[in-house]
Amino acid sequence: MKILITGEKGQVGTDLVLEAKKRNHHVFGFTSSVLDITKKTVVDSEISTIKPDVVINAAAYTAVDKAETEKDKAYAVNEVGVKNLADICKTLDIPLLHISTDYVFDGRNFKPYCESYQTNPKSVYGQTKLDGELEMIKINPKNSIIIRTSWVYSS
Repeated sequence: MKILITGEKGQVGTDLVLEAKKRNHHVFGFTSSVLDITKKTVVDSEISTIKPDVVINAAAYTAVDKAETEKDKAYAVNEVGVKNLADICKTLDIPLLHISTDYVFDGRNFKPYCESYQTNPKSVYGQTKLDGELEMIKINPKNSIIIRTSWVYSS
């Protein structure tokens, strides 16, 4: 299987690339300096050339506190970048798996959240992640998978 993974050098992306390679998949891992998901023409060109079987988006602007003052950067990666990936994945009929966050909720629940629970982000970071999810679902509902995690860890 050909798998394209964004955010290759991040905590999640690093382990995704390693695990996919261990399972003998043909992996195309990208850092933002090579595949800047905020640039539609770059995204379209790279994904159209590779034609992966699946795209996994582990790229994100994750500086939660900094996002309050760097809103444009957070929106560029977490919303526009996801929209760009969703657009080309829909065009090429490629499933897109997107790593998101529980910051799309308000944190008032004291039990695990279900995907059907009402979102209510309380930060710019949470709002940008939710906006990216909504763009993705609007553009490509058939081939979109969202994983909302509350914490990540790795080896």
